Amino acid sequence: MPENLLKGKVGIITGALDENSIAWKTALKAKDQGAKFVLTNAPIAMRMGAINELAQECNTIVIPADATSVEDLEKLYTEAKEYLGGNFDFLLHSIGMSPNIRKGRSYGDLNYDWAMKSYDVSAVSFHKMMHVAEKMDIMNEWGSIMGLSYIAAQRVYPFYTDMADAKALLESIARGYGYRYGKLKKVRVNTISQSPTKTTAGTGIGGFDTFFNFADKMSPLGNASAEACADYIITMFSDLTRYVTMQNLFHDGGYSFTGISEDLMEGFKEE
Repeated sequence: MPENLLKGKVGIITGALDENSIAWKTALKAKDQGAKFVLTNAPIAMRMGAINELAQECNTIVIPADATSVEDLEKLYTEAKEYLGGNFDFLLHSIGMSPNIRKGRSYGDLNYDWAMKSYDVSAVSFHKMMHVAEKMDIMNEWGSIMGLSYIAAQRVYPFYTDMADAKALLESIARGYGYRYGKLKKVRVNTISQSPTKTTAGTGIGGFDTFFNFADKMSPLGNASAEACADYIITMFSDLTRYVTMQNLFHDGGYSFTGISEDLMEGFKEE
C-alpha cells in the first residue's frame, strides 16, 4: 500500500475491542498512514476490551461514548474536535451486538425488546452518528464515513437471526444518508460487507467455525482477513475513493457472486 494515504486527515474510530477486531487493525494502519484520530467505545465494551493499550500504541486518547445516545455523541465530537484541532475527515462505525444471538433465541422466538436493542446499537447508531455530525457541522468536505456489514443483509443465514435485519437497516441508512451528506458537503457514506471474520463478535455466533470454513471453500480467493478489511477501510478513507458513495462494498474473496465451487462439490461426490 502507498505510504501516507491519510496524511493530514483526522477522525474517529469506534468499536476497537481487542487485537482481533477490524477496528483495532484499522487504527494501527491509520496511524501508519499518517492519520490522527481518537478512539471510542461504549463504557461497558471498554471494560471488556483492551482499548487503552491500543490508544497508547497509536499515541491518542479514548473518549467513552454510547453511540445510541445523542448526548454522548455530541460530547464525543466536541472533545474529539478539541483534541484533534479541527473537523473530521473520517468516521468508522464498527458497532454491533445481539442479545438474542447471545442468549440463543431463534428467529421465530425473538425477545422483541432485545431485538430493538440490536437494531439501535447495530444500525440506528450509524444514523445517529451522522445526524449529530451534520447538526454540529463536524465533517470536512469530501470526508468518508464507513460502516461494517455482512451478506446476511441480503441472504438468509438462519444463525444470524435479528442481526441480519440490523445489517439490512445499516445498509439502507448508508444509502439514505449517503445521498443527503453527498448533497450537503460531498461527504461519502459506504458499508463494507466483510467475509466471516474471527473477531470476538463473530466467533460468538453459533456455528461460526463451520460457516467460516464453508465460506472459505466457496470463495475463489478465500475469506478476506480482518487485516485485509482494515486495508480496504484505509483506502476508503483516502482521497483515492472520493467518488465512491452509497455503496455496499463486498469484501469477501468473491463469495457473494459464487454459486458453487469445486472444493464444495468434492464433498458431495458419491463414493
